[in-house]
Amino acid sequence: MDAPPPVTHRRVLRLAGPIVLSNISVPLLGLADMAVIGRIPNPAALGAIALGGTIFNFVYWGFGFLRMGTTGLTAQALGARDLDEVSANLGRALLVAFAIGVCLIALQWPIGLAAFALLKGSAQVQAMAHDFFSIRIWSAPFTLANFALLGWFIGRQKADTALILQVFMNGLNIALNVTFVAGFGWAVKGVATGTVIAEIAAAGVGGVLAWRDLTRSGWTGRWARARLLDPARLARMISVNRDIMLRTFCLIFAFAFFTAQGARAGDVTLAANAVLGQFIALSAFLLDAFCSATEALVGEAVGARDKTVLARAVKLSSLWAGGAALALSAFIYFAGPLLIDVLSTSAEVREAARVYLPWAALVPAVAVWCFLLDGIFIGATRTVEMRNAMAVALTIFLVAWWFLTPAHGNHGLWAALVIFYAARAATLVPFYGAVRRAALIPDR
Repeated sequence: MDAPPPVTHRRVLRLAGPIVLSNISVPLLGLADMAVIGRIPNPAALGAIALGGTIFNFVYWGFGFLRMGTTGLTAQALGARDLDEVSANLGRALLVAFAIGVCLIALQWPIGLAAFALLKGSAQVQAMAHDFFSIRIWSAPFTLANFALLGWFIGRQKADTALILQVFMNGLNIALNVTFVAGFGWAVKGVATGTVIAEIAAAGVGGVLAWRDLTRSGWTGRWARARLLDPARLARMISVNRDIMLRTFCLIFAFAFFTAQGARAGDVTLAANAVLGQFIALSAFLLDAFCSATEALVGEAVGARDKTVLARAVKLSSLWAGGAALALSAFIYFAGPLLIDVLSTSAEVREAARVYLPWAALVPAVAVWCFLLDGIFIGATRTVEMRNAMAVALTIFLVAWWFLTPAHGNHGLWAALVIFYAARAATLVPFYGAVRRAALIPDR
């Protein structure tokens, strides 16, 4: 394997740029779903998509370690110039993805029962969301396989391939959703069906692209069972992924709690928060591109034991991400009213969304720093610190909600969310010095 090029502004952008475009396709899918469902003159349909999406944030994003853990471990193997381990990381991740996916399908009844007991909405919203859940759960193995594939391509610094895969999946999904909802009149069921088909197709395409990439790099085309199931490497993977999973469940719980509190305020508030939530998703996926670039560069530096590359990767990624965050905040604030009108035809929902728009505009400028720190800690596979810091940040969020919402209602809920983003960064900063010192020490 060739030595990596130096870390420059151009290299950061060459990594982040395709990931930005790749990630944009994800919230665009959410925007398309909202726009299609929003043409139905019933706020309950928008609410059902919001509740259904929240459930799958728990069910699928809770296993987001398959993306993040795979990126960090693959990037470190790349930095160490170990092609066999680069390929084995993909194999292990796919094995775990399919095993978990099959278990989720088998356990869909208790999962659904628990989810709908926690997330309260009107009877109409609950019924529509249940239809969404009962269809989309069948894509579980393929959704998780896509997480693993995406993380592996980012760790390999094949951002252009990640772009191809994401654009294919989300473009197909949008086309199918428009066809099934607007063309066939399947409403919420159409969105779920389109998503399942797109995720299955993307897993197949991603597998082919990964196979081609490895064989062109000199891989033999077969995984050695001894390496794939090596106890020490499996133990490290399990440890890293366990910590990321617990951290992710705390994160998803916070957003689910936010959605649930909006639902308790009524269908209009729930729908307004769901519309503004698309802006949050847009900013999150854009900022996540710099997080992913940081993961890949920091992981490579750790694998190569190169302090200079580590420091420069953090510096350049921070500069670009900070500028992007300010631009996003300005865009959401000034373009938000127009986008709200595109996403909903309900006058009540439009009015409510405009009231809370400034909070959504504030999020990118605050959240960027926790995204960057996440990228550093994932690339260095310092997941214990991530897990512990997230638990503290979640506690701060719940305390803020407890004090702010009785007097300020939905404004208090949004304020607590902004505080949560700030707390995520603040609780990681104290560990950063230890990461710089310990990241270049051989694996613990």
